[in-house]
Amino acid sequence: METASTQVPILPLRVEIGGVGRYRSARSVEDLAAFLLGEYWPRSDKSSVAFHKALIASLKAMEQYVDASAARTAFVDASHAAGMHVLPDDTSEMKKTN
Repeated sequence: METASTQVPILPLRVEIGGVGRYRSARSVEDLAAFLLGEYWPRSDKSSVAFHKALIASLKAMEQYVDASAARTAFVDASHAAGMHVLPDDTSEMKKTN
């Protein structure tokens, strides 16, 4: 018997992934994990501590061992470590530079 899969929602975000100014949306922990494991995440960053923390937090949130907000926070940290912007989190910082 197959069980229905339910996604673990997060506060939506848009991450600059796949190139400068190219944003993709995430609405669930599963979306975050897909970005981390996908082809657009910088290969050079996949060995970083921040990347591994985000991946572990995402997996734990999918299994509901940790709150989804912890996975989102770890993902934002990993994105920043990889040099990517995250909206709406970086909106005020981006306004300051313009």
